[in-house]
Amino acid sequence: MKVLVAMSGGVDSSVAAYLLKEQGHEVIGLSFELWDQRDTKNPNICCSLETIQIARDVAEKLGIKHYTTDVRDSFYRDVIEEFCSLYISGVTPNPCILCNKFIKFKALLNKAAETGADLVATGHYARIDPVPFGTGQAREPGEQSTDNKRFLLKKGVDPKKDQSYVLYVMTQEELSKTVFPLGELKKDETRNIAAKLGLASALRPESQEICFVGDGNYTDFVRDFAPEALQRGPVVDTQGKVVGEHKGIAFYTIGQRKRLGIQTLKPHYVVDINRQKNMVIVGSRAEAEKKSFIVKELNWISMDAISKPFKARAKIRSTMKEQSATLIHEENQKVRVEFDEPQWAPTPGQSAVFYDKDVVIGGGIIE
Repeated sequence: MKVLVAMSGGVDSSVAAYLLKEQGHEVIGLSFELWDQRDTKNPNICCSLETIQIARDVAEKLGIKHYTTDVRDSFYRDVIEEFCSLYISGVTPNPCILCNKFIKFKALLNKAAETGADLVATGHYARIDPVPFGTGQAREPGEQSTDNKRFLLKKGVDPKKDQSYVLYVMTQEELSKTVFPLGELKKDETRNIAAKLGLASALRPESQEICFVGDGNYTDFVRDFAPEALQRGPVVDTQGKVVGEHKGIAFYTIGQRKRLGIQTLKPHYVVDINRQKNMVIVGSRAEAEKKSFIVKELNWISMDAISKPFKARAKIRSTMKEQSATLIHEENQKVRVEFDEPQWAPTPGQSAVFYDKDVVIGGGIIE
């Protein structure tokens, strides 16, 4: 079977390509040209010029073909412009989810069609299974369940590296044509494989930066992109009392404590942002916790949708452990999430992802 692998130059995608080749597949590597101002000095930034060269070197070492594809126009439009415009409106986006939704898998499938590849693959720590809940049966690549006709997205077995949260936006078509070779591995196992192979990516540290921001601060990037984001305004407490001045709502996010520019004896946190009034609202830690919020732009994976209250587990940031919640159908294809216990700072623009044990039910954007 011919498999097209997204190769960023990192250890995960490099080992994913190696494992697929070891399984007997014809493997092709593909790297993305994302951004004109890519940081060429930092080899830890995904899809920099240097990491693309590392990916080429790994492909040569593995004896596989390697291509690059230019997605700069769509990346600028669908990720960078969206990222900046949301921040300017007081919303906190997740650029990795935007990239997965609009760029990565669409570009992979387009190149797969061009090269005649049967499947695409990435180095994400997640799993895909087409069978109904609870059967535990695995699938062969490209094989679909004959029962419910759904491919299921599941957590990776390494709880520290599971990336199912950022993949909830995948469609059934994308899931049906994708494999995640690292889903059954732990990160240490991946690094050990890379080290034994002598891959240049084996010792590269994890990329923690937004790929198009690099070592800089995202607020500097937004400021350069949209100087109008610098409009100052009042910082008020939850009783409406003015307690300070903010530098522009683009530079604040729900739950933020530092750099508020207010002098008080007790800690304050951003609990709300009012774009219409250009106002940042601060309060106590308890006021930043919420039990209930609305989720929009839903993508359901394990079911069509919900029509009545549905018990699940949910997480509202990639690093948190999912918590018990009830999903309640709302008008206009939205869902109200009611956590059993208050959770820290649900943030508009971030994603809420719903789980049944290790299966991703679906998710959407916190409104």
